[in-house]
Amino acid sequence: MAELALREHRRTGAEAAAGRRTATAFSACVVALLVALLGCPRASGDAGVILNESLDTSVARITGSGHTAVYLSRVCPESPVKLRLCRPGELGSVISNYTTLGEDQPFEWNVVPLSIFLYGVEDPQNRPIFGSQKIKKVLEDNYREKYLAGYCASASCQTSNNAEWREMVAATISRSLYIFVVDTTVEQDEALIAQLNAAPNVNHFNGVTRNCATFARRVINSYYPHAASADYLNDLGMTSPKAIARSFTHFARKHPEAHFRVYHFAQLPGTLKRSTEARAGTEQLFRSKKLLVPMLIFAQYELPAVAGTYLLTGRFNPNHEMDQNPSVEVTEAMERGSDAVAEVDAENEDAPSEDLRAERDRIVGTSDVWKKYREDFDWIVDESVREEAIRDRGSLGRTFRRLDASGVPLMDRRGAAWMDVTEEGRIVRIGVSASNILAPGSDPDIAFEVTLARADHYLKSPQHSRETLVEFKQDWDVLLSARANRMAHEEGSGTVLASAAAAAPGLHGAD
Repeated sequence: MAELALREHRRTGAEAAAGRRTATAFSACVVALLVALLGCPRASGDAGVILNESLDTSVARITGSGHTAVYLSRVCPESPVKLRLCRPGELGSVISNYTTLGEDQPFEWNVVPLSIFLYGVEDPQNRPIFGSQKIKKVLEDNYREKYLAGYCASASCQTSNNAEWREMVAATISRSLYIFVVDTTVEQDEALIAQLNAAPNVNHFNGVTRNCATFARRVINSYYPHAASADYLNDLGMTSPKAIARSFTHFARKHPEAHFRVYHFAQLPGTLKRSTEARAGTEQLFRSKKLLVPMLIFAQYELPAVAGTYLLTGRFNPNHEMDQNPSVEVTEAMERGSDAVAEVDAENEDAPSEDLRAERDRIVGTSDVWKKYREDFDWIVDESVREEAIRDRGSLGRTFRRLDASGVPLMDRRGAAWMDVTEEGRIVRIGVSASNILAPGSDPDIAFEVTLARADHYLKSPQHSRETLVEFKQDWDVLLSARANRMAHEEGSGTVLASAAAAAPGLHGAD
């Protein structure tokens, strides 16, 4: 990582020019994670099990099970209920089912483009940089108007928060998720398309035998028979999302030619409640503080059996799997075996080479790298307080709620989100997408505060809630550009540092 040398930085024209180049480059590289990891040119396609963390609301507060879906890199939506092979430039799709999608017909499943599922926008460059229920609703309504015409005409479908098609739009605003991925052939993809397009798409959901996990198992096993399976012992007779991810991981380990890898997408900072790690049945009974006292009172004899079952057969850590298998490069090197291993540790025959460690560290980051970022961030915060750019460090934790309280989100014709915010009696506009946070028309003072608050959030988060280092480096470049942008604005240089656009595009609000 390049040293920041912020203590020696001076506010010069050179710094402003560097900020301009960095910000302009960010607009082009914001899709790096999707393109480099999920959408890189490969002869094969990808199929993956998506493990969504638990929303910790309603029944999920008791079960902690989360949700599961299927990612396909070479299969795209012809419509929300029909599949086709992707065209050049498309990044794939996500297929899922829910208790009720809430649409005019009781469909078993819907399919959405990958970027819609992750960020709520077609172009990942327009992904939101923080989340709130207001922003998510604008993204949902934009998706509904464009994709669900003819499927969502009823008032309940259009307005009810219980219509679960909404869960397939901007999932990362609500929760963190993992995608466990292996290679597929085009013949396998075509077979799945023919199978699902021909079969009745009618929902018969129930929580035990026909839930989201059994649907994902059926899709994955159409590619690789018996690759995904239930764990009735640890899930107390049901099929859980974590069981599908765990069994699929075990399958992939036995087939190194499938190039197994795990991708992590962290929940956006913002005003929504933080998601929690998905758990299997015995794991929830063993680890949940909410259930500990009832278990001690009503099931004190069964508790040791539950704990033993989980500890002996049920443990599975998605974050650990991502650490070990973060990219195609790592899995291909592992497949090459002795050619990729420089020296074998005498105590661990599976010890990876330094090259593999370097590739993992590039994506995940080492403790030393994250420590350095925290130190440099502390310096920037102290500087910002001295210059009254922010009130104090504690105010960063309130930034998103303050903006959301008075903010009105909008979307422009290019699909990027903005927000009109009332600050000190005046209305100011800020870009809340990666493509426009530093654009002309986005208030530079608030933009800098937002980038500070976003970095502060991820630097304080536990690993399962934190961005990858690849993503955070992009955030860091934007933070430095926002800092330079604000300085140039304060000094009256008239320098615009972040966009080739001459002016902010026209806006329209959601219905």
